[in-house]
Amino acid sequence: MRKVVVTEFLSLDGVMEAPSWTTSYWNDAIARFKWGELFASDALLLGRVTYQGFAAAWPSQTDDQGFADRMNNLAKYVVTTTLNAGLWNNTHLIRCDATKTIADLKRQDGMDILVGGSATLSQGLLENSLVDQYNLLVYPLVLGKGKKLFKDSPLQSKLKLIESCDFGGVTLLRYAVERA
Repeated sequence: MRKVVVTEFLSLDGVMEAPSWTTSYWNDAIARFKWGELFASDALLLGRVTYQGFAAAWPSQTDDQGFADRMNNLAKYVVTTTLNAGLWNNTHLIRCDATKTIADLKRQDGMDILVGGSATLSQGLLENSLVDQYNLLVYPLVLGKGKKLFKDSPLQSKLKLIESCDFGGVTLLRYAVERA
């Protein structure tokens, strides 16, 4: 069974929106982590807005490490009610019954299913008990406003810390979602 892994760049106060504020902190340790995370996955699961941003940027990217090739060739599953076609290589649209479709994807053989950005999708995945792990890179900034990963909700989830690591002021926190 595959895992759904939500990976996010977060400010200390939980903001994930428009993470251009992360670029000045980028370093080799973060790059190695993101490379390993991507190569442990064989699919991306994205909301429409994140998909459109990625689809506009990644097809023209190249690098010597193979990161861009991996991004461009992975299966991409996009939860959307508005897109009629996916223009980025290997895109599959999930237009209805996303919860069942994603649960079916998890039951297939394969590697991790990686979710990046996609705040609304990530919140829905949590609410439907479809998230297995969080990989959070927490940046030493308080932004004060912006879209948050976790919204106010009566839903509670218990997380188990499986790894923490300092990447030069940016802290990696990896959590497994514990099921009751």
